[in-house]
Amino acid sequence: MTSILVLYYTRYGATRTLAMQVARGVEQVNGCEAWLRTVPAVSPTCEATEPAVPESGDIYVTKEDLKNCHGLALGSPTRFGNMAAPMKYFWDTTSDMWLNGNLINKPAAVFTSTASMHGGQETTLLTMMMPLLHHGMVIAGLPYSEPGLVATRTGGTPYGASHLAGARGELAVDDMEKELAVALGKRLATLAKKLQG
Repeated sequence: MTSILVLYYTRYGATRTLAMQVARGVEQVNGCEAWLRTVPAVSPTCEATEPAVPESGDIYVTKEDLKNCHGLALGSPTRFGNMAAPMKYFWDTTSDMWLNGNLINKPAAVFTSTASMHGGQETTLLTMMMPLLHHGMVIAGLPYSEPGLVATRTGGTPYGASHLAGARGELAVDDMEKELAVALGKRLATLAKKLQG
């Protein structure tokens, strides 16, 4: 079985919705499974801690999940054109994996959600790729053979799947955004199978 880790952080749920669509795409590829995982929130209050198991939603990622997966889909909402602090904090703890080369040659893809059309979808996707490239991962985007890339009026880029949530998160993930997220998951799983074989 080819296992794809779909790792995301969400604050209001849109990024999790995209993650579920990416996972759906992964599982449309014969012999592939998706592992949905998240990261705990961070707090400026040093004494604040999160429970070992989240009260709801998907479980927290472990480094073993990263070591054992055959591919990675990484998702985060946009924070000033970059990934959210909880996701960045998690990646900042992976230097031991970098030293050991645990992620070298594994395929990876990225996805995001933003409040506004020009709120940093593409810069977030590109900056999310940076730690993955440092880890030696192989980056997969969305090719223009996906007709939704030309037709979309909200989210979806060649760098990865994306969603336009609206200033107050009032916009649901639309059909085109879902379609592109599924396509990203399928492409990632297909590449992981090929690289694994």
